[in-house]
Amino acid sequence: MAKSRNTSMKPAAPSKPAAASKPAARAKPSKATRATPARSASGSASVPAIAAVTARLRALADRATLEGMSRYGIPSDGAFGVPVGKIRAYAKELGRHHALALALWKTGQYESRMLACFVADPAALTPAEMDAWTKTFDNWAVCDTACFHLFDRTPHAFAKVERWARSGEFVKRAAFALLASVALHDKKAPDAPFIEALPLIERAASDDRNFVKKGVSWALRGIGKRRGESLRSAAVALAERLAASDDPATRWVGRDALKDLARGKSQAKSEGARSPKSPSKSPVKDLAEAPAKSGA
Repeated sequence: MAKSRNTSMKPAAPSKPAAASKPAARAKPSKATRATPARSASGSASVPAIAAVTARLRALADRATLEGMSRYGIPSDGAFGVPVGKIRAYAKELGRHHALALALWKTGQYESRMLACFVADPAALTPAEMDAWTKTFDNWAVCDTACFHLFDRTPHAFAKVERWARSGEFVKRAAFALLASVALHDKKAPDAPFIEALPLIERAASDDRNFVKKGVSWALRGIGKRRGESLRSAAVALAERLAASDDPATRWVGRDALKDLARGKSQAKSEGARSPKSPSKSPVKDLAEAPAKSGA
């Protein structure tokens, strides 16, 4: 009997390959796996339904934000009134969803487009998509958010600056908002493209349209605040030349840039001893708190 009990047990031993089912331990990359659908360019598998996203945005809205939008020059027709900070938090929850971003953009709705800027994948964004989005800009907030949080992270940024600088009001604004954003964010970019952009700034400085001239000033200030004395000197020299112009718009751009660059230099000196890594204020970051401090 003992023998037969023994034999019946032996076949059970090969069932140790159950340990070979340890490939399930590969589920550890599940962090990456979970994030992949959210970050894939196609976003096929788990793209949230537009209706559900829109409903969530509506739920995040408040009347005070909606009523305050017009004070900042942001059209409130069709808007829900969601503070930018809440849009960003929701975008973080969603992760990168390029297909969702494209669908959100097509709605034309303000908060949906703002959300699209945060969930679009810069690696998947094509030059044609950038052009298509830019052509439909109708307010500075969406324009600046797209440039500051998305477009400047693509490899197409510098090429777009020169092309858009010859277009209509908000497309032209986008050119200089994008140049400012790259200047502020891309710490590894060489000086040459920024030096080459200075004549572009000089030509655009005479455009007296409010959103354009403020974008031009922002770009000049951004270049002047990059590390390296050569860029700063070139930006200050241009700002001084513009400030001495007889043309009111040109003069305004020069003076506005000089004032900020002078303040930035003295602030850097006073803060340098205490905290060299002290972050500089960025116009669009303030949008998280108020709908529009970016220089509308």
